[in-house]
Amino acid sequence: MWKYLMGDHRQIVAGSLATKVQSLIKLMAAGERKERENNQPTTGKIFVSLRRQAHHHVEEAMATHPMRWRMNIFHHRTTLHASSVWRVQLCPADQSLALLQFKASFSFYPWTEECNQPKTVLWRDGTDCCSWDGVTCNMKTGHVIGLDLGCSMLYGTLHSNSTLFFLHHLQKLDLSYNDFNGSVISSSFGQLLHLTHLNLSASNFAGQVPPEISHLSRLASLDLSENNLMLEPISFNKLAQNLTQLRELYLSEVNMSLVGPRSFMNLSSSLTSLQLQYCGLQRELPFSLRKLKQLEFLDLGYNNFIGPFPDVFANHTRLAWLDLSGNSFQGNNFTGQILNQFSNLTQLIELDLSDNKFDGKILPSLENLEKLDVLKLSSNDFTGEIPNSLFNITQLTQLSLSNNKFYGQISSSLGNLEKLFSLTLSSNSFTGEIPDAFFNLTLLRRLDLSNNRFDGQISSSLGNLEELYSLQLYFNNFSGEIPDRLFNFTQLYHLDLSNNRFDGQISSSLGNLEKLDYLALSFNNFTGEIPDVFFNFTQLIWLDLSNNRFDGQISSSLGNLEKLHCLALSFNNFSGKIPNSLFNLTQLYWLYLSNNRLIGPIPSFLFSMPSLQFLSLHNNLFSGRISPFLSNSLQYIDFSHNKLYGQIPPSVFKLQNLTALMLSSNDKLTGNISSVICKLKFLAILDLSNNTLVDSSHNAWETSVITSQNASKLEVIILRSNKLHGSLKGPSANDSFSKLKIFDLSDNSLSGPLPTEVPRKLKSLKQLNLSHNNLIGYIQPSLGNLTNLESLDLSSNMLVGRIPQQLVDLTFLAVLNLSYNQLEGSIPQGKQFNTFEDISYKGNLRLCGLPLKVKCNNGEGQQPPPSNFEKEDSMFEEGFGWKAVAMGYGCGFVFGVSMGYVVFRTRKPAWFVKMVERGGHQNTKRLRRKNAPRNGGRRH
Repeated sequence: MWKYLMGDHRQIVAGSLATKVQSLIKLMAAGERKERENNQPTTGKIFVSLRRQAHHHVEEAMATHPMRWRMNIFHHRTTLHASSVWRVQLCPADQSLALLQFKASFSFYPWTEECNQPKTVLWRDGTDCCSWDGVTCNMKTGHVIGLDLGCSMLYGTLHSNSTLFFLHHLQKLDLSYNDFNGSVISSSFGQLLHLTHLNLSASNFAGQVPPEISHLSRLASLDLSENNLMLEPISFNKLAQNLTQLRELYLSEVNMSLVGPRSFMNLSSSLTSLQLQYCGLQRELPFSLRKLKQLEFLDLGYNNFIGPFPDVFANHTRLAWLDLSGNSFQGNNFTGQILNQFSNLTQLIELDLSDNKFDGKILPSLENLEKLDVLKLSSNDFTGEIPNSLFNITQLTQLSLSNNKFYGQISSSLGNLEKLFSLTLSSNSFTGEIPDAFFNLTLLRRLDLSNNRFDGQISSSLGNLEELYSLQLYFNNFSGEIPDRLFNFTQLYHLDLSNNRFDGQISSSLGNLEKLDYLALSFNNFTGEIPDVFFNFTQLIWLDLSNNRFDGQISSSLGNLEKLHCLALSFNNFSGKIPNSLFNLTQLYWLYLSNNRLIGPIPSFLFSMPSLQFLSLHNNLFSGRISPFLSNSLQYIDFSHNKLYGQIPPSVFKLQNLTALMLSSNDKLTGNISSVICKLKFLAILDLSNNTLVDSSHNAWETSVITSQNASKLEVIILRSNKLHGSLKGPSANDSFSKLKIFDLSDNSLSGPLPTEVPRKLKSLKQLNLSHNNLIGYIQPSLGNLTNLESLDLSSNMLVGRIPQQLVDLTFLAVLNLSYNQLEGSIPQGKQFNTFEDISYKGNLRLCGLPLKVKCNNGEGQQPPPSNFEKEDSMFEEGFGWKAVAMGYGCGFVFGVSMGYVVFRTRKPAWFVKMVERGGHQNTKRLRRKNAPRNGGRRH
């Protein structure tokens, strides 16, 4: 119709007023006929423009020839049967004013890149509001019946007395993707009784969903999703009972955790689209959903449904889009009711069952779903080989089977899926070489085979997949050189070949991948210098070349990669100095250069980079003093195992976000460990061991962290092999060191007895090392309260008395070293103590009983004479102690996973790896909102 109107409109040429008005009237009458024929309202801007032109020309004609035009008007009104020229009104003044006042109550804020054109910016007083962007009027009455302000950059509070609620004729209202600053959804929405469509999604509303929404009995579509809202059972029940004409209901991310399965009984049987993703729904799947037979789009993903899969969907033959991901459904070999349900859903286009607990094999019945376009079964417990029948669903464009227990080789029948553009098979146990069938999937854009057991060399035929934009082959057993054809993927932006056995030098053909923003080649055997082509990747955000055998100097051309967030070159053979050009990397978050042969002073610009959070220079040949820290962004610092000297700059203790400080094994770092450490309130790991630091307190315990308020975050304290002195009096507050897991003050000059109150504070402690000091007195029985303790070393002190029987209750204790003290009496027996060898007690000449050869007399035994206390490194010391291990991963895997850290030489505690890995992941994860596709029955 609008092509018809626009075509005739262009044919209107200048002429007499009569000709102009008559042409416009005829044109509008034609439009009205089209409206009646097609049952389609003429609400576009062209029709509004025609109406306004006709109105203007009629007024002009009336002023010039009043009598003649009255007759003419009468003629046309009779001919057109009261045509729209006379029945169409301009926007009523009160509604125009209401819209302008609504506009004035908000400012503009571009909170997303997509929403950057405010629709209200051109609304002007004195103009017809029916012509305003986002406004739709009834052509006959002029009333505002539609308001589409979605994605309009509105920012501010939507008050209950807003003039928006004066627009009582509204039928469609869209305020989605704005920012209403945590506004409560007003009960005044319930006054807009003509509404058929209401969309308030993703607009930062908060609080309760008002029950007045249920007054909108004409609603056909309601979208409250992606807000911080809560929908209580009483409000949901009213909504379900009263909105009988509802066809589309979107409540994703609305808190419905209190809504039970029975509340779904009254939902409109006319529903075609229902989206309840991330709603906190619990217990079993509502059985009443089976009555919603008109459903075409159903998303119940990421709730807390549990139990066997119910017989709910067998009769939903219209379903085209079904998402049940992220629950705890359990299946049994996809048999019985589950099998029957899915085999009947022949209209399915997308099926997502990922992130559940389905198990067993995939049965051939899935091939009945001939229209299936997307199949996601990832993150379940499916087992066995992939059945060939799955490869008969030839309409598939996306197939995700990752993170299951599939095994075996990939069938060549995979080549049947010629329409695939996304294939993810990661985190299974597939074996063998990549079959040639892969190379026929020429439409593939994403291929993820990571974390399997594929092997062999990469075929050059992989280069056939010219549309690839993401290729992930990491954590496999691929070997050999990378074929040059792999670098023909000119659309590729994500390439991860890490953790394989690739070797050789990197080809200069890599430079063809100009769009790369992620490149990971870590944990291979690549050699040679970094080729110059690397420095042309100006879009690169992530570069991880760690754990290879690259050598040479770090090129100054790295400074060209100004968008880099991560640079990981650790565990290679790089030499020379850090180039000053790295100062250009102002967006760099992670810099890992550890375990190389870099020399010279640490460049001072590293301490002033505005975005740098993680800096690891561990195990190099850096020398000189540590420069002052001028940026407050650093969270992780590891300068250990270098040749640094001088005092630790006071500015390091002003880094308020610091979580890890490791300066160990520099030999010549000097100065006091003072109370300023307490200012680091987020500090979790502190390792200043193997230096020549002294303390400024006579309480060695307080030296290590000082105050209890800031000790509550600490999990690792290692100050061994310094010049600390004083006694262990213990912390003063009840929550001091409540998270502490590793505490090592060994090889210092501590004196005095063990504090009696310390064990009550250290409930999380797993490893305690106070060896090689001058401690005296008894081993306190209260050490038995450290129920999580895995390692205890009190060796090479001057402790006396008996070994407390309470230590037998330390059931996790794997390592015990009490050697070279002056202990006496019988060694406790039972539980873990039966596993310790005599080396644990060496040098205590008055001890008796197993595992020693000295027998006890009458339960106690004759006490041997005192001997000179031997303070020497024993054989035990060779197998016990904190050692930095060469682990080292790339960006984002901080602490134990990224750069390695203190672990037990004979044992790598899983709790420690998890603890330090957690710290890394919390700092690298990005906020990602999982938005389900909005098309299946919703928007087209």
